[in-house]
Amino acid sequence: MYTILILLTASILLLILTGLYLEFRPRTLTAHNKVHIKRGLGLNLLLFSGGLAVMMFMGIEDVMAAVEASEVTKEISTGLGLALLGIGLPTGLATIGAGIAVSSVGAASLAVITEKPEMFGRTLIYLGLAEGIAIYGLVMSILLLGKI
Repeated sequence: MYTILILLTASILLLILTGLYLEFRPRTLTAHNKVHIKRGLGLNLLLFSGGLAVMMFMGIEDVMAAVEASEVTKEISTGLGLALLGIGLPTGLATIGAGIAVSSVGAASLAVITEKPEMFGRTLIYLGLAEGIAIYGLVMSILLLGKI
C-alpha cells in the first residue's frame, strides 16, 4: 500500500516538474522532444490512474473484510434515501450552474482585462458572484440536512 502511495506521489511530482520545465524553457523544445514529452506524460497519467484504481480496490477489500462495520449498519428506508438524494440535489445543480456562470464570466473577464487592465478588480467581483451560486446550494443542503 505504501509503495503505491510513493509511486503516486512521485507521479504527481514528475508532472509538476515537467510543467515547470515547459513553463520556464518553452523555446528549447524540438519536435523530437515534444514527442518524448507527450509519451512521458501519457505514461505518467496511465500509471497515476492505475495506481488510483489499485488503491481504490485495495480500500474496498479492507472495507469488505471489516465484519464489525457491517454489523452496526442501520437500514435506510426508501423515504430517507429519497430525502438524502433531495438534499444533495441543490448542491449538485448549483455547482453545475456556477460552473456555467464562471466559464462565461471568466472568458469575458479575460477579454476585458486584455483591453483594460484596470478592470481586473471588477471582474474578480463578478467571478465571485458567479461562484457564490455554488455556495448558496451548499448552504441549502446543510440546512436541509439539519431537518432530517
